[in-house]
Amino acid sequence: MQQNTNIKLKWDLSVLLTDESEKYFTQQLKEIEEQNFEFINKWKERTDYLENPAILKTVLYEYDKLCTTPCLSGSVGYYDSLKSSLDQSNPQLKARLARLDDAATKLVNELEFFTHRLSKVDAKTQETFLSNPSLAEYKQFLKQLFTEAKYLLSEPEEKVINITSTTSHAYWVRMTSDLLSREEKMLPDSEGKKTKKSFAEIVKLMNDKNKDVRDAAAKAFNEILAKHVDTAENELNAILQHKKAMDKLRGFTRPDAARLLGDDMPIEAVDSMREAVTGRFDISAKYYQHKAQLLGVPKLAYHERNVEIGTFGSEKYTFDDATKLIGKTLNRLDPEFKNIFDSFLKNGQIDVYPVKGKTDGAFCAHNLKVYPTYVLLNYNERLRDVTTLAHEMGHAINNELTRKKQNAINFGVFTSTAEVASTFFEDFILEELERDLSAQDKQALEVERMNDFVSTVLRQVACYNFELELHNNFRETGYLSKNDIGKLFQKHMAAYMGPYVKQSTGSENWWVYWSHIRSFFYVYSYASGLLISKSLQNMVRTNPKDVTKVKEFLSSGTSDSPANLFFKMGIDIKGKDFWTKALKATN
Repeated sequence: MQQNTNIKLKWDLSVLLTDESEKYFTQQLKEIEEQNFEFINKWKERTDYLENPAILKTVLYEYDKLCTTPCLSGSVGYYDSLKSSLDQSNPQLKARLARLDDAATKLVNELEFFTHRLSKVDAKTQETFLSNPSLAEYKQFLKQLFTEAKYLLSEPEEKVINITSTTSHAYWVRMTSDLLSREEKMLPDSEGKKTKKSFAEIVKLMNDKNKDVRDAAAKAFNEILAKHVDTAENELNAILQHKKAMDKLRGFTRPDAARLLGDDMPIEAVDSMREAVTGRFDISAKYYQHKAQLLGVPKLAYHERNVEIGTFGSEKYTFDDATKLIGKTLNRLDPEFKNIFDSFLKNGQIDVYPVKGKTDGAFCAHNLKVYPTYVLLNYNERLRDVTTLAHEMGHAINNELTRKKQNAINFGVFTSTAEVASTFFEDFILEELERDLSAQDKQALEVERMNDFVSTVLRQVACYNFELELHNNFRETGYLSKNDIGKLFQKHMAAYMGPYVKQSTGSENWWVYWSHIRSFFYVYSYASGLLISKSLQNMVRTNPKDVTKVKEFLSSGTSDSPANLFFKMGIDIKGKDFWTKALKATN
């Protein structure tokens, strides 16, 4: 099918930057610094805003304005970050990003006084600020500052941490990602013809319905991981050590406590969810047993867990097909959803196809309130690519609705709410597709739905369990070898996969590729997000007008705590009952 000419297939970043010259780059850094120092010089020596609500409102308004633009790196920082995801090995971009990191770190340190001193006001003053009507729009921001205060170090110590954070974590992680992105292998297609494939393409081919193709891709994938596992061992130990040191300095007693505090996610909610899901690993074990039977094998190879069953899914979904399907579904839910999607397609806010050097997978990126949201894909014309686009557009719609309603301080998304937004639309897309399917294809689609549920909920909780034990073991021993990490990884993957998936040779290294374990304990949000979004989906199916409640939720940004946002929709995430019922409803 011919591609719609009104759709741009690559990012149009010109709205962010039109001049890539060194002169313009240097000029922008200077202007960003000057605008930040207007705020810094005005308030750094003052303390009246720490006592007077009226003056605090003024300083928060000016801080909000600074967060609107340019913040720490302006449009040039956002532009270079996006460009680097399209060309991970570009040394010029790496150099510019390093300079941007340095400049941003300097400004973070200069601005440290404001949030640090504000967070440390006494309990009586905190209550005065939180109860003052004129500060209502900043209440959640203040509340979070006050909650985090007890884990803050002194201002000079926080500045040292800011300076060293990039080299202690970010550069290590970028190294592993960069090394993998450079890899290419000659692989056969379904007709036996060998062509050069990028690492991102190899990942896709492991799900090919042709067994020879997927087995060859898995062999190449495992060879690449084995090549880089020694490097990844050092990388992971380095960031585990940094995490251990930071937690000790701040007084966190659990490795995941910092993540959950930053997400404003109650620890008891995540513990309840983990306990409920881990207790139902029989769901995934039975699913993989059933899938092995459908494929006619005693056990699935490790890389075969996501292979589509039967004839359904073998057809190609061009990007044009995907956009029409998703547009139709979004319009049925709410016309505003479709309007947002159409604008992304028209304005070049989606980068579609895989190329060498481009980062693997998919993501949705947003920066400041005044800058566009962008979606990155590695579209390969599979059904899974269609649902991935729907997933990322869930994030994008969340961003755009928040942009309309919230100030710059609240223009953000908690991790725990972001993955509710992203998964909300996926099942509706599949339901739209299902309308014209045969009974046999509907059954195959149901298998795919269950596959996504297992991967998103049970697999991610298994990963969270792996992360907890990984951090705790490291803190006991001081160093973990690649073999230690591999055995621990396979232990937790086997726990949720059950006896009908082989822990195949090479699978012990798949942690090398799993980027989320570098964003410590992020994965809980996938599991909790899908279980919550299933409840919201059922609410809308029962009463389509309730989509207005979903839109209000998607417009909330960080203006209220996740627990409160969910509770407003009748969901109590702190108790085990909700999670247990949600698992039963989807099983």
